[in-house]
Amino acid sequence: MELHPLRRRDAGEWSRLRLANEDWLRRWEPSNGLPWQERHTPAAYRAMRRVVTRRARQGTSLPFALRVEGRLAGQVTLDNVVRGALRSGNLGYWIDRSVAGRGMASLAVALVCDHAFGAVGLHRVEADIRPENLPSQRLVERLGFQREGLLRRYLDIDGDWRDHVSFALLAEDLPGGVLARWRDRIPG
Repeated sequence: MELHPLRRRDAGEWSRLRLANEDWLRRWEPSNGLPWQERHTPAAYRAMRRVVTRRARQGTSLPFALRVEGRLAGQVTLDNVVRGALRSGNLGYWIDRSVAGRGMASLAVALVCDHAFGAVGLHRVEADIRPENLPSQRLVERLGFQREGLLRRYLDIDGDWRDHVSFALLAEDLPGGVLARWRDRIPG
């Protein structure tokens, strides 16, 4: 598994992957007036990449492509990064259905969290997850995130305002790091 910044040359691969995973991902994605096929063209990737790259330069987003065995398999992004007294960011991720359940998403999230708490200097990482998305809730809980509450009709997802369960991880929650927690959870 590897993480790297979003690359220009990944447009076609990203488009094919997102189109192939529509049934797997659509219900967790932000609402958009465009059909899925139009939202996931190589041109749409290039436009999205320009926006997130600009936000990364400004220090408000940390976007990463996730590769498994050399193949694009998802994304992990720490977005809405705030400095100052809060020093926080919001975690978002998706993974290709064909590699789900192998621990790759949780490994990627662990690495991004350790980077956020270390080099980036954040204190809090928040993950807001729909109540129906039990696999995603289990992923963050296994990594040490604590459930903090219900956010009513929080985000416009898949055509409606959806409730989300808020989870957070603080820098001091895992003094040994999130990756160490991930390693401890691997069946021996």
